Amino acid sequence: MNPAAPPAAGHAGDPVTDLARAMSTHRVFSALDEADRHALAADMAVERLDAAALVLAGEDHHLQLCWLVQGLAQARDPEGEAADLLLQPGELIGAISAQACAVAAWPVHAVSAVTVARLPQDALLRWCERVRALRFFFPGLASGPATGPGAQSEHGMRMSLITRPVGSLLRHAPVTMSPGDTIRQAARAMRDARISSVLIVDAEQRLTGLITDRDLRNRVVADGLDIERPLADIATLAPVSVQSREPAFQALLLMARHNIHHVPVVENERPVGMITTTDLTEHYSTSAVHLVREIHLQPDTEGLAAVAGKVRGLQRSLVDADATAYSSAHIITAITDALTERLLQLAQARLGPAPVDFVWVAAGSQARNEQTARSDQDNCLVLDDAFDEALHGEYFAALSRFVCDGLAQCGYIHCPGEMMAMTPTWRQPLQRWSQYFRSWTDRPEPKALMLTCVFFDQRAVQGHGALLDALRREMLARTRGNRIFLAHMVSNALGHTPPLGLFGQISTARSGEHRGTIDLKHQGIVPIVDLARVYALAGGHEAVNTHDRLMVAADSREVSAQSAHDLRDGLEFLSMLRIRHQARQIEQGQVPDNFLNPDTLSNLERRQLKDVFVVVQELQNVLSKRYVAGRF
Repeated sequence: MNPAAPPAAGHAGDPVTDLARAMSTHRVFSALDEADRHALAADMAVERLDAAALVLAGEDHHLQLCWLVQGLAQARDPEGEAADLLLQPGELIGAISAQACAVAAWPVHAVSAVTVARLPQDALLRWCERVRALRFFFPGLASGPATGPGAQSEHGMRMSLITRPVGSLLRHAPVTMSPGDTIRQAARAMRDARISSVLIVDAEQRLTGLITDRDLRNRVVADGLDIERPLADIATLAPVSVQSREPAFQALLLMARHNIHHVPVVENERPVGMITTTDLTEHYSTSAVHLVREIHLQPDTEGLAAVAGKVRGLQRSLVDADATAYSSAHIITAITDALTERLLQLAQARLGPAPVDFVWVAAGSQARNEQTARSDQDNCLVLDDAFDEALHGEYFAALSRFVCDGLAQCGYIHCPGEMMAMTPTWRQPLQRWSQYFRSWTDRPEPKALMLTCVFFDQRAVQGHGALLDALRREMLARTRGNRIFLAHMVSNALGHTPPLGLFGQISTARSGEHRGTIDLKHQGIVPIVDLARVYALAGGHEAVNTHDRLMVAADSREVSAQSAHDLRDGLEFLSMLRIRHQARQIEQGQVPDNFLNPDTLSNLERRQLKDVFVVVQELQNVLSKRYVAGRF
């Protein structure tokens, strides 16, 4: 930007006139005529700040355009990906940098005394609509309706993360080194390239490890390690990575799940770049990465509960961004996982390290990565067979109670059926869990079938994952091709049927609190979840997410490819209706639920809803004939 002519120090004239005069030499504002410059100046708030004062917080970039009229300021990359940036008079920060994804979310402090002029982003949007010349400088703010301050840029950036290939966000080629290169060489390479990480590759240029500036600080400097030692001694080996063609959402999800800030981007196992939180951050306090980072900084359950309160805002913003239900559910579940992990860390900080190996296991919707902002908790503990109740029982009882009560404090209510790790029945060694599943499959009574539905959907959250792997392998081996057990499972699944009347019309509740509504969860989503679970049990498939189960079931011909496709589309449609319904309730200050009045839908949506129910009903009938007919 060309420097602006700042108002003269100590000038006693009209501040609006002074600011409008300064606009006449500014590269952007000079595009306005004199009358518009004066009107725009009147919309701005002028503020004078001392050296070292905060000019613009990182989380406030989306709220306003900030014009540095006079003085010097400094933007600092919170992730250390680039050097501090010195800002000269005339620079525009905030809305324009958020739009360009350049210095967005970097806190800006005054280097000297400064004069700044601020314009709220909704006002900037109105000016872009009014003056066409401004649209060149703020292209993302000039199209589409806005629903509030920053709404259009928020929508654009969120859509970019969800639909844009992560490879398109890479800013430079990766800096790679071999495992035998020294720590000193890596530090110099990072300094010279002004980056915060290097990738380690083997002789065939395949990714094998990762070094970050945090590794240098925590593993080298803090421990006084010899800097001539090989990188292999301090590297993070086999780091998580994302394929370049995957949507940027996948990288964000990995960062949120693992509380990391760098993810290698690969093609055919060979790195093509590094994506960081600076590249991906959406600059909003409700972004998944920001929330997970906040979660891992909290010192107690009260702090966690405060952060968890933002989950509903996250779901609402994902709806505003037109995120898919599949993506939204994965992101919401990642927050639950992070809360669980932090509670486990706090519990062990209080109680000491676990006396035997264990794995904390999510069950139900959390295990399937299918949570929404309204979820209860289903979880369990699988303990190593070295567990001794007399020696270790008190420890794990206290740990599980701390975590389950903490989750309840964060809004994940205790399971009404007490299927939680704090219940002694669901806090058992591996051998006992094996006995449970043998009993459930050999004697599939109604309660056993219900428990199978909950605990067959399992995913390790934290701990010794090999314990759960062993249990699932045994469980799948017992269900694969077990037609008697599967017949009982299908019969149990038919207890949840779509709300279709005698003549195929949508049938709503006739009485009670939810009269005139349908239950999107139990009458729509659960029947599809049940179908996918039966397909997985029949084929012995390890997938847990319903969408993924349907994909695998089609490949193994447990169901036709067309039917699996129909079910996936139906699940997405129903889940999206549910999420949007809950988002509307959240906006209105109501407690979100699953009860939708079909009259609120368009004619097209009602027809699609009926079509989904018909598909589910038909496939339930197919399974009934395959497994149940003539057996009871």
